[in-house]
Amino acid sequence: MATLKFIVGVIGNIISFSVMLSPTKTFYRIVKHRSTENFEGLPYVSILLGLSLWSYYAVSKTGEFLLATSNGIGAIIFLVYVVLFLVYAPPEIRKKTAILVGILDVGFPAAVILVTRLMMHGDLSVDVIGFVCAVLSVLIYGAPLVAMKRVVETKSVEYMPFLLSLFLCLNGGIWTAYAIIGMDYFLAIPNGMGFILGTAQIVLYAIYWKSKPFANISDQLDDECQHMHLINESSED
Repeated sequence: MATLKFIVGVIGNIISFSVMLSPTKTFYRIVKHRSTENFEGLPYVSILLGLSLWSYYAVSKTGEFLLATSNGIGAIIFLVYVVLFLVYAPPEIRKKTAILVGILDVGFPAAVILVTRLMMHGDLSVDVIGFVCAVLSVLIYGAPLVAMKRVVETKSVEYMPFLLSLFLCLNGGIWTAYAIIGMDYFLAIPNGMGFILGTAQIVLYAIYWKSKPFANISDQLDDECQHMHLINESSED
């Protein structure tokens, strides 16, 4: 079982890194133009929050090295994205984004760490961290529901590119398998939800695919980050 879990975890890391590195094209454009243009900072801020807390969960729980590497390295990558966004954002947007960073990426994680370290011990601490991570992940995974509703209403997959759905399905599926092998329900529930939503999106794409020409792979993966919010809304690059 340990060997199988390791193999699944390695595959999960590869898939996760593929998605995490996809915004590099966007930030190359931001740096080149020295402007964030119409891009939003909230998706990157919220994903950084999730990655940071999952990293804390992984290091707090025994035997979760691969979960720690996936989320830890991902957190570093998204920290770079957020810093670049702050550097090149217009003053007003920079101010609002900085406030979000202070609340979501500094204040909230610090509060979780202090509470779980000072007021809780052992399995209770790990369970509380896992619960918080699961709730946040469910909220983030809920964002694609807006895109799915739009597809049904417009009968067009313009706002739900195939590769977004495929990678959501693959990422959710592989980490669900990893969680089941390790009997980790906090990890299994949100990723299982991601797998189900990804599968549902693929079904919708199969129904309405003729309405949208196939887009560039890097653009599709990049758009994934712009759809992942902590609240149930979506934006387009």
